[in-house]
Amino acid sequence: MIKAGIAGATGYVGLELTRILSAHPGVTLVNLSSRSGNGQAMSNVYPSLEGYDLPNICTTDAAEIAKECDVVFTALPHAASANLAAELYANGTVVIDMSADFRYEDEEVYSKWYGVTHPCPELMKQAVYGLPELYREKIAQSRIIGNPGCYTTCSILALAPLVKNRLIDTSTIIIDAKSGATGAGRSLAPEKLLTELSGNCKAYSVATHRHTSEIEQELSKLAGSEIALNFTPHLLPINRGIIATSYATLSQQCSSKELLAVYSEMYSSEPFVTVLPEGSLPELRHVVGTNRVCIDIVADERTNRVIVVSTLDNLIKGAAGQAVQNMNIVFGLPETEGLNALPWTI
Repeated sequence: MIKAGIAGATGYVGLELTRILSAHPGVTLVNLSSRSGNGQAMSNVYPSLEGYDLPNICTTDAAEIAKECDVVFTALPHAASANLAAELYANGTVVIDMSADFRYEDEEVYSKWYGVTHPCPELMKQAVYGLPELYREKIAQSRIIGNPGCYTTCSILALAPLVKNRLIDTSTIIIDAKSGATGAGRSLAPEKLLTELSGNCKAYSVATHRHTSEIEQELSKLAGSEIALNFTPHLLPINRGIIATSYATLSQQCSSKELLAVYSEMYSSEPFVTVLPEGSLPELRHVVGTNRVCIDIVADERTNRVIVVSTLDNLIKGAAGQAVQNMNIVFGLPETEGLNALPWTI
């Protein structure tokens, strides 16, 4: 059995990791830590966990955690996550980091978008970007993985086949994405109050959202040249889920059926990417509660543009589920183990 720990267990991503790992047949959850841990039970933070056999929350001590764990999921804010990850990595533990600290190849890009100097840039070079659909072989050989962001996973997988096959003018990419409130974390903020969210939808961080740089990095590698794109996120009055609608100008005339064939070929062996039949546009209810991304593509022959609609659960395929998928790969388990839940359709 793999002995697993979660640093930052009391946040939403930590809670979702706890839920998935506690039911994973190949894992024993041995350590739950928090920067404010004091021996309390998880049920004190989340009363719904009362009666379940879970470790008590402890303080985040890297040396002690490393003694217990084969793998640690670090779900802390950027910079804080890097420092802990470096200590765990030095002690031989596999680290799957949920922050942005190990998603970037260029420390200057990281510093520009996150406003801090990276605490351990030398470790960035050892990390692998944890998107299995693109980097499965590298992930299997790595001990430190930068788990992608939720918006980025939804957007990159939606656009990768078009970029890789040079089917679009990459200078025309526009991504319009909408997320549930859990994407912003568990911290208190006025804009996340029920009275602010209910009956409302708003754009935020227009032209400045940090995930823009992550999407650009990965799509640029697929294109073989630098890509700059427009990414606009919106906040929906729901708990979880992301829906992204991506637009670009086609570089050649293609029908929807032809584009779907390209997507189906690229993702045919991917257990968590579903390319829907022509005309079956994804909805949040198709993915919430699962580790799945749903995608459909429409060619607008009148404007010679392509529209890609993609959906995922921001806390699962956009965070905790993808992290467990990466763990499965690293430890040689079936990639889908512990992740085969059906969607919460109702």
